[in-house]
Amino acid sequence: MDSIGLRSVSVCVYRVPIEVPVQTSFGILRDRAAVVIRIADDAGHEGLGEVWCNFPTVGAEHRARLVAETVAALALARRWSSPAQCHLELSGALHILAVQSGEPGPIAQALAGFDIAMWDLAARRAGLPLWRMLGGASPNVKVYASGLNPTSPERLAAAKAQEGHTSFKLKVGFGAERDLANLAAMRATLGDSATLMADANQAWDVEQAIDMAGRMAHFRLGWLEEPIAADRPLHEWQRLAKSCAIALAAGENLRGDDFGRYLDAGVLKVLQPDVAKWGGYSGCAPLGKAAAAASAWLCPHWLGGGIGLLATYHLKAALGGEGYAEVDANPNPLRELLAGELPPVRNGAIVLQETPGLGAQPQLSALRRYQVAEKTVLATEL
Repeated sequence: MDSIGLRSVSVCVYRVPIEVPVQTSFGILRDRAAVVIRIADDAGHEGLGEVWCNFPTVGAEHRARLVAETVAALALARRWSSPAQCHLELSGALHILAVQSGEPGPIAQALAGFDIAMWDLAARRAGLPLWRMLGGASPNVKVYASGLNPTSPERLAAAKAQEGHTSFKLKVGFGAERDLANLAAMRATLGDSATLMADANQAWDVEQAIDMAGRMAHFRLGWLEEPIAADRPLHEWQRLAKSCAIALAAGENLRGDDFGRYLDAGVLKVLQPDVAKWGGYSGCAPLGKAAAAASAWLCPHWLGGGIGLLATYHLKAALGGEGYAEVDANPNPLRELLAGELPPVRNGAIVLQETPGLGAQPQLSALRRYQVAEKTVLATEL
């Protein structure tokens, strides 16, 4: 790979209101935001990335400032032998700032989105789809419909089934009676052949999680996601894993060495890194081997705009193996407007194209009405 010298780094924030809020056990999304990074090299090639910014939604503008005011200058200051080298050295350069500011999460997210953009640029330069450049053997990716709210979730699930989905994940953590009634409605609507999962979004303590897992067992769930807080001691996760007949899933709220610790402890059967929340491809791609060694599925997490969704598809296609990529079932104009035409879901899977890089084709004129912030940093300004 030829070295990469960047000419510019741009970051935009888009925000769009939504009619139906997205509900979780810890909060509600009343609008959808996206932080998009666009980079250009000295030969005119471009790359796109997206930074995780779901909660709190006011954090989108802050993450964009972190990219513009910390990441951009470092990335523009020199040439890079590869995206992985860039990510490693930028992470090291910003480590003390992350500690000093008390913001390791937002800084990791800014770096993750930038890494996606670097890999997109590298794949476009090579004329290869990113999944293939990263060593993937097949463009086929199994997917599941996610983000099903606790208010009549079977209606949205039925609509997604008509679109080609066969696997579905319900939000739980809203009280036992409501959770169990929703699972019953989902199973009755979708039938025995559908794959169902549940996501508690860290709603319970260990005792509650053990109780609820037992009460949910007869619904034959593929996994139970984040039943307890991701940062609870490993002995609590181990106790839950031993007591729970349902496979446990987590990963969107893990960073760095956490992934290895959780896999080594044998508590997770489903690992869910978010490529735009920690690590980008440089951090998340190596987790495929770690998950396989622990006999765990790697099912990348995503609940944001279209560039991040494409990045999630390419990560799963690159790593292969059992499991799914996550697809938000809720309406979000920033999904299609940022990605362009997305591959359709047929029989629970999508097929990626041979378009170089991520294949994103943002509809810039339509996006302009939702743009709330923009900043471009040029190498010539430094």
